Amino acid sequence: MNINKKRLLVICIIICAALILGIIINMLWDAFERATHPDRYKEIIAKYAEEYDVPQSVIYAVIKVESNFKASAVSSVGAMGLMQMMPSTFSWLTGEEHLDEGLATLRLFDPEVSIKYGAYYLRYLYNKFDGNWETVYAAYNGGEGNVAKWLSDPELSDGKGNLVDIPFAETKNYVEKVKKEKNTYQKLYYENEVKENEQQ
Repeated sequence: MNINKKRLLVICIIICAALILGIIINMLWDAFERATHPDRYKEIIAKYAEEYDVPQSVIYAVIKVESNFKASAVSSVGAMGLMQMMPSTFSWLTGEEHLDEGLATLRLFDPEVSIKYGAYYLRYLYNKFDGNWETVYAAYNGGEGNVAKWLSDPELSDGKGNLVDIPFAETKNYVEKVKKEKNTYQKLYYENEVKENEQQ
């Protein structure tokens, strides 16, 4: 075998090895992302995603960021459950004005209750803020009253329902985290998920 053929063979071997290594790395990364982004509670999430017309990836992203799938989670400010809802918000949503179920606050530790009310609240915020998911995420974390004020501030809003800046650092970071996790869940499990005028 002459030198040119040997070089060609070596080059082909290197290219094949690189391709195989790339495939293995992609498979390992995919497995890692699925392990760190589980699709737990998928039947419950599918049920309320359909009932309240909220993308499943959005529900998963909120759970991932809020509690990392810990049903018994309680935040430093008292938010509870998988979707970290404040007791006062839950009391309002389970009252006559909304779902009218009159549930006790501790029911937030029930995954199905937390997911149901979290999905319902996300849809409520989506309707309130003209179908802008980024604004919905900000309201879920920073409060709908604060977001309404920010939207009326020309230094924080573009006047078209979009926030150009968020004055709360925690909320600003939260929005970015939820967007990132939503994209990850879409890539892993919901590539064909229908998007409703999302502004990401």
